[in-house]
Amino acid sequence: MTRNLYCIRHLALAATLSLVALLTAAAHAQDTPGRVPNLPDTPYAYANVPLPPHLAVIQTNIPKDNPITDHGATLGRVLFYDKRLSANNTTACAACHLQEYAFSDPQQFSTGFAGAKTPRNAMGLANGRFFQADHFFWDARVKTLEELILLPIQSPIEMGSTLERAVAKVAAAPFYPPLFAKAFGSPDVTPERIAKAVAQFIRAMVSYQSKYDEGIATGFRNFTGQEYFGMQLFENQALRCARCHLTDTQILIFPSNNGLDVVYADKGVGSITGDGFDHGLFKPPSLRNAALTGPYMHDGRFATLQDVLKHYSSGIQSHKNLGSFLPEKGVNLTARQRDAIEAFLHTLTDTAFITDPKFSDPFAKPQ
Repeated sequence: MTRNLYCIRHLALAATLSLVALLTAAAHAQDTPGRVPNLPDTPYAYANVPLPPHLAVIQTNIPKDNPITDHGATLGRVLFYDKRLSANNTTACAACHLQEYAFSDPQQFSTGFAGAKTPRNAMGLANGRFFQADHFFWDARVKTLEELILLPIQSPIEMGSTLERAVAKVAAAPFYPPLFAKAFGSPDVTPERIAKAVAQFIRAMVSYQSKYDEGIATGFRNFTGQEYFGMQLFENQALRCARCHLTDTQILIFPSNNGLDVVYADKGVGSITGDGFDHGLFKPPSLRNAALTGPYMHDGRFATLQDVLKHYSSGIQSHKNLGSFLPEKGVNLTARQRDAIEAFLHTLTDTAFITDPKFSDPFAKPQ
C-alpha cells in the first residue's frame, strides 16, 4: 500500500511539473513570437509617390521633423503588423485596420488583445496624411498622428501593453536594430521613434488610383450615366454632401454633428471637452474607399451605404448642435437618387491600394 501511494504521489508530481513546464513554454512562446518580416532588398517607394495634380496640391499634416522616407515607412510597416506591441503578442495595429477593407474593420467593434470589444468602430486609414492637424480619432482628442500611434498600445482594451514593455520587446527582436538604424541613423528603439515610423507608414497610405481619379484626368468619360448623375448630386449645393466632405479627398475637416441622435450615449468631442456645444460632434475619416469601410459612423450603426443615405434623406435628428450644413428634416432623396450617389461612392474604391504589396503584412508567408 505504501509503495502504491508513493507511486501515485510521484506520478502526480511528475504530471504537475510537466504541466508547469508546458505553461512556461507557452508563456515563453507568447513572449517571443519568433516572427521575422520578409522585406525586399530595396525598400518600396513610400516617400516620392507620384500623386495626381488634384491631390498633390492638398495640404498635408506631415510635420517637418518626421518626413516620409522609404526606410522609415518600411520600419513603420513592420511595426504596424507586429503583434509584439501588444501585451500577449496576439494583436497588432493591423488587427483593427485591414488592408482589404482600406485599413478599416468590417466588424462593428474591434476585438482587443484580451477579447474585449472597442467602444467605437475602427475608421479607415486611407489618405490619413490629409486629415486636419489637431483633430485625430473620432473625438479629435489628439493633435498629431504621432501621438495617436502610442495610445492603442497602452489601451487596456486594444493592446494592453506599456511603452516600456513594447520598447523592450521590439529592441530584443534581432531584425529591428538594423531597421531602426536605416530609418533614424542609429539602432536605438524609443517610443518616439516607434510613433514616427508608424506615422510615416500611415501617411504613405495614399489612395489615388480609383475610377474617380481616372475620371478627373479624362473628364469623367469613364463614368456610367448613373455614376455621373450621382457625382452631380453629391456636388449639388442643395444636397450639401460636398459642403462637408471637402476637396478631392472627400474629408470632413472639422468635427461635426450629423444628427444621429437627440441624446448621445457617446458624446464624441463633448466627452473630451465637457462642453455641451461639443456633444455629438465626431471627426470622420475620408470617403475614399467608402464602399469597403462599413459599417459606418462612430458606433458602426449603419451596415450599408444605403443605410447612411437613408439617414441623410429622412433620419436626421434635430440635435441642438446639428451641423449648420444639414437641414433638420433631411434632404429627401428619392430611391433613384440614393442609388446614383451610392454608385458614385463606389467610384472612390481603389483596388490598387487595397492590394498593393508595400502596404501588406510583411510577416505573412509568401504565396
